[in-house]
Amino acid sequence: MIAALDLATGQITYRIRARKRWRELLSFIKLLRQHWPGQKLYLIADNFSPHKHPEVTSWAAANDVELVFLPTYSSWLNRIEPEFAALRYFALNGTDHRTHAEQGDAIARYLRWRNARAQPKRNFAPGSVIRTWTSYQNKVA
Repeated sequence: MIAALDLATGQITYRIRARKRWRELLSFIKLLRQHWPGQKLYLIADNFSPHKHPEVTSWAAANDVELVFLPTYSSWLNRIEPEFAALRYFALNGTDHRTHAEQGDAIARYLRWRNARAQPKRNFAPGSVIRTWTSYQNKVA
């Protein structure tokens, strides 16, 4: 599965493919570009090699898509990770799917249910001093 979380709506756009190579990723990024034409896209990504493939990075740069790479071993900073944990819990745990298609159907059912109830993602760590440099300076001073 390749997925993206839209922070403005809270919805997840996804595609389930047999493989997860740079070609599938580039196809997915092109789909995202079509969904949001005329504005810069910021895609948070980990250091999985297809994310950094020259074909992917050059296409992204030429099409107003900025790939923002997380530091190594810090996937917990990516806002979509808790969504994957929920997907595993609600769609996959305790199941024994006979085929990949059956598993894909379970994932799709969950994501349709989840997207129908999605809320915008905002106010990350609202009480944290690291939200703004000014609040950090005030706490240190």
